[in-house]
Amino acid sequence: MTAVNSPMPSTTSPIEAAMPAGLATEPSGLNTGFGSIGSGVAGRGRVRSGRERSAFDVCHIGVVLRALLFVHGVLALGVAFVAADAGAWALQFAAASGVAVPALLWWLLTTCLGQRWLERCALGAQWSLATLWGAASAMAPWWLWDLLQRTEPRPGFVLQGFAVAATGAAMAAAFLHWLRQRARLEQPAATSARLAELQSRIRPHFLFNTLNTAIALVRVDPSRAEAVLEDLAELFRVALTDNAAQSSATLRDEVGLAQRYLAIEQIRFGARLQVRWEIDAAADGARLPPLLLQPLVENAVKHGIEPAASGGMVRVRTRVRLGQVEILVANTVPREASVPGHGIALRNVQERLRLMHDVASDFRAGRDGDVYRVRIVVPL
Repeated sequence: MTAVNSPMPSTTSPIEAAMPAGLATEPSGLNTGFGSIGSGVAGRGRVRSGRERSAFDVCHIGVVLRALLFVHGVLALGVAFVAADAGAWALQFAAASGVAVPALLWWLLTTCLGQRWLERCALGAQWSLATLWGAASAMAPWWLWDLLQRTEPRPGFVLQGFAVAATGAAMAAAFLHWLRQRARLEQPAATSARLAELQSRIRPHFLFNTLNTAIALVRVDPSRAEAVLEDLAELFRVALTDNAAQSSATLRDEVGLAQRYLAIEQIRFGARLQVRWEIDAAADGARLPPLLLQPLVENAVKHGIEPAASGGMVRVRTRVRLGQVEILVANTVPREASVPGHGIALRNVQERLRLMHDVASDFRAGRDGDVYRVRIVVPL
């Protein structure tokens, strides 16, 4: 892990003094989100919500956990109808779970592996294949369990086998219905998150401030002015790219983009802005929704540095812990309260993480003393 304290240029006053009077302040009425531009694009139908979630997308720990809870709940209630007492209920519930859980996990695993092929099938074929495979998945462990328990032929074997197959088919149909409803309900949420993403991108006041800084630097330090414009160009290249076809980005790319953003802001704020980077290279490969980190560091500067006359610190840390990647963005809280925001960026980040990683991700944000922290955990 590397910890870097970014240099603190002391050019704020000369730059501000060199700015043309008409450019030293941002135009009034333009302090709205970058979404004003995004909304216009969306109005012309050029913004797409991206690839819709598949109904067979069961390759998430959240889906598996919910399915297991549902099956165990059904078994617990069903066994309670026939058990004589609590001891008999526990034994029968354990036996039923020994058949149902392997059947469920096998159905989920094979559905996950074959989801692309299933998507290409007609709707009727999808239902038929899912239910028939549910019946087969239930029959296999039940037959094995019965074979191990049986010492001699017993009556009712065929009828019980039919009941197990019918139950497996019914459970598979119920799961498929739930998965289709889940995909259908999450599509508006994905669209809303996509629009919020557009609206939380680089704001016009940042563009004006950066251009003003570059104009002033042209007179006193042309090479730094060129570097500022290169960073700005890269930020807008990513911000204006239609990410519909790009469902994720690496943490390394996100950190690089945040570094460009803070490099620009350091030139503007000078010694008032201190940045500490603690980057674990082992975490670079983690997948995140595109343009996730930049709004967080922008919030840190806006609410932690800009209102403070003496400035403050922004800290960005990434590390690997227990097979997961932890991302921390923290900033000092000034005594002078900033104008409270609407929390759009934080809600957007949380919603996009949920849509991408479900319960495998964790998002927490809040103030701890004189520091405000945003903590994100995603799978590695």
